[in-house]
Amino acid sequence: MTKDELKKYNGKNGMPVYVAYEGKIYDVSDSDMWTGGEHMGTHNAGVDLTAEIDDAPHDDRVLERFKVVGELEE
Repeated sequence: MTKDELKKYNGKNGMPVYVAYEGKIYDVSDSDMWTGGEHMGTHNAGVDLTAEIDDAPHDDRVLERFKVVGELEE
């Protein structure tokens, strides 16, 4: 999936909530922390969060509980 295609999965208008991290795309739709495609009023769905996760109060292991639905093309 390209970054432009990923943008469609922003949790708006019934779309699933996807985020990318280190080349993998995760479906976080079932997370209460991603309601409406926003995470804590800081992050939006449909984007690559690789550069931003270092600033999070959690590490990348939090993504292990979510299904990988694809790979992000460069």
